[in-house]
Amino acid sequence: MTDPTPAPAHAGFFESVFDRTLTNLRSAWREIAESARGVLAGAPRPESAAADTDQLRRQMLSCLDGRGGEVTARARAADLGRTYLSLDADGRERFLQLLAGEFDVDRHEIDRCCNALINASNASGVDQRAATERALRAALEPPRITLLRQFNALPEGVKFLVDRRAELIDLKQRDPVLAGLEEDLKRLLANWFDIGFLELKRITWESPAALLEKLMAYEAVHEIRGWTDLKNRLDADRRCFAFFHPRMPDEPLIFVEVALVAGMTGNVHALLDEAAPIGDPHSADTAIFYSISNCQRGLDGISFGDFLIKRVVDALAAELPRLKVFATLSPVPGFRAWLERQSRAASSDLLVPAERSAIEALTALLDRHADPRIATALRDPLIRLCARYLLHERTPSGRALDPVAHFHLSNGARVERLNWLGDTSPKGLQRSAGIMVNYLYRLSEIETNHEAYRGEGRVAASSTIRNLLRAG
Repeated sequence: MTDPTPAPAHAGFFESVFDRTLTNLRSAWREIAESARGVLAGAPRPESAAADTDQLRRQMLSCLDGRGGEVTARARAADLGRTYLSLDADGRERFLQLLAGEFDVDRHEIDRCCNALINASNASGVDQRAATERALRAALEPPRITLLRQFNALPEGVKFLVDRRAELIDLKQRDPVLAGLEEDLKRLLANWFDIGFLELKRITWESPAALLEKLMAYEAVHEIRGWTDLKNRLDADRRCFAFFHPRMPDEPLIFVEVALVAGMTGNVHALLDEAAPIGDPHSADTAIFYSISNCQRGLDGISFGDFLIKRVVDALAAELPRLKVFATLSPVPGFRAWLERQSRAASSDLLVPAERSAIEALTALLDRHADPRIATALRDPLIRLCARYLLHERTPSGRALDPVAHFHLSNGARVERLNWLGDTSPKGLQRSAGIMVNYLYRLSEIETNHEAYRGEGRVAASSTIRNLLRAG
């Protein structure tokens, strides 16, 4: 039910939204940079040839030297940011390599401070030891952190840094030098995006059009097919909530889509049917969380999704007191890949003959899932294997193998029900074999379930799910 990146079908639309944001950013920073043009150097060429490296270095050093007032400091940071945005892909990578390699910590200074701390004796006095500790802390912070912090004062500067980390997540895979810069930026953003700074807002059809466009671009679980589809998802019997940061007020960080219905839903196509009548939210007894999308890849690993669920449950319960059930309708994105690995493993003892046959028949499922004979033959073995996958399969670190399961189990939900052919879209069949899961958030059990999963690795599940495994 969560996905960190926009769905491929959105690629063109996402790029158009991103291009407009980038144009606005360049315009705002140009005005700031030109306010102190007399102290700034010209920008390197877009390809950032080797001859321009010295100029880039001078720009970075200028941002760190502290000369001039606040206006000059903002202008230098804006000029450096504009330089980065003017470069092509290779030039941007070289820019980041320069920042990572030449503006890291001074390891000789760290060694000196460590030796001074080791040699500091009680006889030296508390004040001297405290001064030595402060010097070590200062030496451990690379100059590039000071430089990056300056973007916080610029319009859209925090968004700029979030996007740079998204680039670094990819680049560090082939360039270890950039891994340290990415880690520094992650720590910086983790401090800025503490849950205490975030604001929960409801998104409605009356929200600004630019925000609604971003909602369409960032939706990563069930593609929004157009404005009519979006309006349906924001109608009276639906709710959409998102977290925002005060320094990124127009950019959702993560959002959740909710359907207000009678009874637990097991089929996403029925839930998203634009022709279905609009329900009365005040008569609904169940809130179904059917899509959670992370919007900013640069915030990967900085968790606030669990707080989103809890805050939304509280908001819905306050608005609609008749709601008694809070559950998800979620995909099982790693299930089919796991099935195929089990099928290839000749030594696997998980599969009885009927289940091995079911896996081998998955190709038929993808093409002919509407055939009731095929659907009936595959249903029981695949449902049992899905229960096994969710309750018992683990990563080397001990977390649930399925990423969506890990997200909801960490938040205190329990595995409530499996829904056969709940999502027969190409994506649903290819990743989840068409199966969808209801994770139930029972308010009185959330903390207990969370502690059991985090502390003991124990997965909370309904008796119906556990009986599936006993039957096998």
